[in-house]
Amino acid sequence: QVQLVESGGGLVQAGGSLRLSCAASGRTFSSYHMGWFRQAPGKEREFVTAINWSGSSTWYADSVKGRFIISRANGKNTAYLQMTSLKPEDTAVYYCAAADIGTSWASRGAYYYWGQGTQVTVSS
Repeated sequence: QVQLVESGGGLVQAGGSLRLSCAASGRTFSSYHMGWFRQAPGKEREFVTAINWSGSSTWYADSVKGRFIISRANGKNTAYLQMTSLKPEDTAVYYCAAADIGTSWASRGAYYYWGQGTQVTVSS
């Protein structure tokens, strides 16, 4: 089993940038695909981006394509979400999640392990 802890959230002005980190512990980090989700108040949790276990493949929701970059450092047991050109509509609690290596990494339903979330607030 893997434990996930997010960090790096905060308050930023529109047009600014933030980098979120997700530190993993427990089982071997490279045994998991990693994803980022977000949930704004009153809205459903949105699947934002994912990266496969090796980092060779990524997927992005249309809402963040071209602005967000997901990456991972298996040697550091950490996944990252670099967010640029932030918009007020990006305001949400951001969660990292892990999916077992045998699952479909670009499918939101594969993500079983969750962090506690970190708040990102973008002011206009």
